[in-house]
Amino acid sequence: MDELQKALNDKSLTISTLPEKGRCLFTTRAFFPGEVIISENPYVCVPNKNKESPQSKCEWCFSSRNLKKCSACHVVWYCSSKCQKSDWKLHSVECRALSKIDKDRLKSLTPSIRLMVRLYIRRKLENEKIFPTTVMDNYKHVEPLVSHMSEVDEKQLVLYAQMANLVNLILQWPDSEVNIKEIAESFSKLACNAHTICDSELRPLGTGLYPVISIINHSCLPNSVLVFEGRLAVVRAMQHIPKGTEVLISYVEIAGSTITRQKALKEQYFFTCTCPRCMKLGQSDDIQESATLEGYRCKDSKCNGFLLRDSDNKGFICQQCGLLRDKEEIKNITNEVKLISEKASTSFSSGHKAEASVAYKMVEELQMKLYHPFSINLMRTRETLLKIFMELQEWKEALLYCRLTIPVYERVYPRCHPLLGLQYYMSGKLEWLLGETEAAVRSLTKALDILRITHGTLTPFMLELLSKLEEARAEASYMLHSQDED
Repeated sequence: MDELQKALNDKSLTISTLPEKGRCLFTTRAFFPGEVIISENPYVCVPNKNKESPQSKCEWCFSSRNLKKCSACHVVWYCSSKCQKSDWKLHSVECRALSKIDKDRLKSLTPSIRLMVRLYIRRKLENEKIFPTTVMDNYKHVEPLVSHMSEVDEKQLVLYAQMANLVNLILQWPDSEVNIKEIAESFSKLACNAHTICDSELRPLGTGLYPVISIINHSCLPNSVLVFEGRLAVVRAMQHIPKGTEVLISYVEIAGSTITRQKALKEQYFFTCTCPRCMKLGQSDDIQESATLEGYRCKDSKCNGFLLRDSDNKGFICQQCGLLRDKEEIKNITNEVKLISEKASTSFSSGHKAEASVAYKMVEELQMKLYHPFSINLMRTRETLLKIFMELQEWKEALLYCRLTIPVYERVYPRCHPLLGLQYYMSGKLEWLLGETEAAVRSLTKALDILRITHGTLTPFMLELLSKLEEARAEASYMLHSQDED
């Protein structure tokens, strides 16, 4: 740990241990918006394959192009010989183990199982001096990660034990090297410390373990953001961070009420957040925010007041105009929304996108009667409609829904949040495609102002954004010049 502390000193960072929080990362100088605080390559990582991301990916770089399956194990894919060589020290051992597993067991080979197999293989190769280590990159930093095994319920413990048994069967090592109880505890560590690796547009690609970055604690009002440049995890300052300040990122979706965020943190990370935002729980501002984001709208469509449950439990009273909304009416609309949402989801997952768009529009119409205009539920429905219309290449409809989400994004995310920047980017691309060049310049400029802080300026994604903005500005200037001549 002394070696790690020395390495972090060179990065103007220090580790402190607080009784109520455990290990924390603090700055030893000021950091400015957009500045890289720390970056780290994964100790181990694997690509994900699920409903949201069904295609196979390269084991090393997560690309989905020009893939070839490993001819020995038939599990792992690579996009090039370069990626295969980069991964070979680890996969050569993994490959031999996977090649011995029967086909039925291979069906149970989830990304979590593979991540654990790779974790133990890497540890073994390090111990045998086959795999090189550095001060920032070695198994010593995995050992102190929190596991919360004592707080996991019995059902989860059984699952960890089953997963550990499969890992043990794959590795086939003697008990002196690894045991099921230890593997089960490592699964608990991964649940609390692994990160979802995303591309520049925050689409999930894989799962990785970044032990040093895992020291950084959570806040619902983070001063930093974690993004990925390929496999590399990069933490950037979202605002000015004075010397001696704790570096904080968000572990969960922060668009939601305090109760919703606290529930998510408790279920996955086993702690209660005490950030300034969460400390307002139960105060008038927090109650209003929760009722706006997750509650119901006033019966009067012209009123934007928020509703609270009345003392007789007969319904909900608007805090602006005093109108009572009947509980039974809300229940009926809620049931209808649930029923149509299930049908819409089935249509979408079955590939019937046009049918799904009709159903989700019906859901949206009902939600507009039920929820406040800034409702998270309404926003999620509109995000789904945006995704459907993008896939259907119905650009006008897509732009409509992109624009409808932005005011809610502006309310629920910090000014420099990457999701807000990406929504402006989406709007700008659609506006430009549809010939709304001046609007595109405004949207792309807003996107750049945010994303240059969260993503830096030198990645391929950001260079493409800069190029698009320059082209849009040139086009807008040409059009303005042409109009002046006419």
